[in-house]
Amino acid sequence: MESDDGTPLASAPLAARMRPRSFDEYVGQAHIVGEGKLLRRLVESGNLPSLILWGPPGTGKTTLARIIARATDAAFVPVSAVSAGVADLRAAIAAARERHAAGDGRTVLFIDEIHRFSKAQQDAILPYVEDGTITLIGATTENPSFEVIGPLLSRSRVFALKMLQPEDIETILRRALEDRERGLGDVPVRVDDDALAALAASAGGDARIALNALEAAVSAARARGDDGARVTTGDVEEALQHRTYLYDRQGDAHYDTISAFIKSLRGSDPDAALYWLARMIEAGEDPLFIVRWMVILASEDVGLADPMAMVIASACQQAVHFIGMPEGFYPMAECALYLALAPKSNSVGTAYVAALRDVEATRNDPVPLHLRNAVTGLMREMGYGRGYRYAHDYEGGTVEQQHLPDQLAGHRYYRPKPRGWEGRKFGEQRPGQQQPDAS
Repeated sequence: MESDDGTPLASAPLAARMRPRSFDEYVGQAHIVGEGKLLRRLVESGNLPSLILWGPPGTGKTTLARIIARATDAAFVPVSAVSAGVADLRAAIAAARERHAAGDGRTVLFIDEIHRFSKAQQDAILPYVEDGTITLIGATTENPSFEVIGPLLSRSRVFALKMLQPEDIETILRRALEDRERGLGDVPVRVDDDALAALAASAGGDARIALNALEAAVSAARARGDDGARVTTGDVEEALQHRTYLYDRQGDAHYDTISAFIKSLRGSDPDAALYWLARMIEAGEDPLFIVRWMVILASEDVGLADPMAMVIASACQQAVHFIGMPEGFYPMAECALYLALAPKSNSVGTAYVAALRDVEATRNDPVPLHLRNAVTGLMREMGYGRGYRYAHDYEGGTVEQQHLPDQLAGHRYYRPKPRGWEGRKFGEQRPGQQQPDAS
């Protein structure tokens, strides 16, 4: 809720009222807006290109866009990609043209959640970015490499905003408590230091959530009317209801977190694996999505170093499917611990890839005659099956004979790792395999 000049109304939420108005009030992102940093220099020089601001929610993308527009004396025209269409863009561009023709300066077209615009909608902006009718500032929580069309991306500078740290959030909260003009400075209330620290730690790096939770906690404490309107940790927990998790099952956090989980399993770190598993489960990730990756890892990264890993992972999939959530975390945690603690071998994947290279290079090599089944008289006359050695007729049930096509004879794909079951069972040589290495 804002007045005509963009100033938040007194009835607006605390987060809106406390929106920084200048770089001096802006907290965080010193790597891009600190003194001497590129974005700050571009703004101060007035030579402002189109920008894409990429970062988690509540890190100040919209605020930064407003500060930039104000610092460059540009008209700020906000558009939300959630509700706007091409007609809205055309109207904004027409107004920008009139402003430019009247000599009223540049127009900053701010598109919030630009990743939600279709390719056609983004294409509609491109000519006006290119000819300078508008200076685009797009905000996105998703990787712009995937969500913003190439031509628009090539005409913009991308700046990545980082999640605010608890100390940043606490600074913002203390400012709100002290500010008499826009904040809670005139409100007769005391906030315990541990309550403020808990709120800063639980806001998930989102200043907007932290400020609005603070406002709710203060209101609740005043309504209670005891102990001089004191805000405690309990008030903060009640205001937040549930710790905030930065997670989007269709976005970057979805892929980043499963990547961290898999790399923790592969790196044999059971504690990190449990942490990332809990993060995904608490954020509402599909449990079968998580288990699917554990089944893959059981073969890709544990493999024959511990063949039971595949059994455990498959059993986990069946158990989670059978019992569902929330109890499904038990087999999932058990499986994650087993995979993290298991010896590791990637010999399965490397062997397959090595064999695949030869398949692609010699795709039409004939099957050796002695390996073909002679099911007709003509086949027997042609030599099908002749000379084949039946392994069970030999000591140990193994026999040396050529099983690969002629030009691949002697090529070796599977190389056992000297770890776990694989190292004990196969060691350096496999039974019945005396072939030289593939060149």
